[in-house]
Amino acid sequence: MENDAKSGAKPEQLGGQVVVGWIEKAQILPELAAVKLKVDSGALTSSMHAVNIETFTRKGKEWVRYDVPVKDADTDELVRMEFERPVYRRVLVRGAGGKERRPVVKMSICLGDQVYEEQFSLRDRGDMTYPVLIGRRTIENIGLIDVSQTFLLPLECPAEAGEEERSKQKRMKRDESLVDDSKMKEPEETEDEDED
Repeated sequence: MENDAKSGAKPEQLGGQVVVGWIEKAQILPELAAVKLKVDSGALTSSMHAVNIETFTRKGKEWVRYDVPVKDADTDELVRMEFERPVYRRVLVRGAGGKERRPVVKMSICLGDQVYEEQFSLRDRGDMTYPVLIGRRTIENIGLIDVSQTFLLPLECPAEAGEEERSKQKRMKRDESLVDDSKMKEPEETEDEDED
């Protein structure tokens, strides 16, 4: 059953926690394109569709450059977003196709009217229905899932969210002390991933 979230509508809550559908719309900041994402409690770490993934070193820290080509959920236009982010950690993911090592970065997304900075493993999800998969690490920061509903949250990102994220990324590129790569020193985690 699909629920079209109305602009200005108050999100459903249960016990003070926001309730999301198993499919929602979000914005990958700092861009303004709306993307459909799947909320999946079977995955631990969230995953984002990324191509042209290239690691490099900036001021002694490992970074990754990548493109996120997605169809804007509001306009159906193909949007290609380019990102550079510090590698937060690495993960070994086991799925139906075997094992794959992936970089994990922190990305800011807007869901409903809230901005969340969350961990995303990067991989080519071009063969998947949804370019962004939200896993349990992110779900615990957002709220509860109603698996019988979709699109429960109206997408109403704060007007300044994109510019604040753009400014934060510029500061990190200039000042390596702002880069959180503390997890890079820890042993690589292994996670299982469900396919969608």
